[in-house]
Amino acid sequence: MTAPVSIIIPCFRDENALAVLLERLGALSREPLDIIVVDGAASAGCAAIAGSHGARYLSRSSPRGARMVAGAGEATAPVLWFLHADALVPDAALPSIRTAIEAGAAGGFFRFAFAGPPSFTKKFLAAMVNWRCRFGIPYGDQGIFMTAEAYEKAGGHGPLPLFEEVELVRNARRTGAFRPLDVTLPVNVRRWERDGYWRRTLINRLMALGFSLGISAERLARWYR
Repeated sequence: MTAPVSIIIPCFRDENALAVLLERLGALSREPLDIIVVDGAASAGCAAIAGSHGARYLSRSSPRGARMVAGAGEATAPVLWFLHADALVPDAALPSIRTAIEAGAAGGFFRFAFAGPPSFTKKFLAAMVNWRCRFGIPYGDQGIFMTAEAYEKAGGHGPLPLFEEVELVRNARRTGAFRPLDVTLPVNVRRWERDGYWRRTLINRLMALGFSLGISAERLARWYR
């Protein structure tokens, strides 16, 4: 039986988060899911976690965008869903994807929200992200999904360490309906709390500005680290 959705998960030393995500995905669907974990660290622990949850495991020492492409190349389902390893998947995620595709969408993405207790800062920054995505680019932590056909036509992810979704989303919007879902995919806040919400937001915006001005993703990734 062919799975309705292939879920591609790039992983890099995210074993604990990956175990939680795979457990969650298994609990959400009674239908078979084609889950592909693409590991950039060649971790035996990551391979074991993937295997224990029935996910396929690939090891690729390449930028995240190239790992996305590798996972998509192994997918068997007509719909591709790209998830970060620390994604916090809501109950309505899979039904919402299915409904959007059946309604004619070529793909789409989830609303941005921060996990955990609400605060003014979280609500304000999330609202700004969602407003920006009406005109700009949603990034990977918003759970981008597409039909396999639309993904191929859009050229797939760029083989980049950052901003690998930019050309993909731009091309997808040209080739078909690329729709925001009215369902949130909460973002794990561990990195935001570590760096500070406002500081991390500023850094992210500066990185995006640099990329739009032609600074290479590789150089930006070195600066970011």
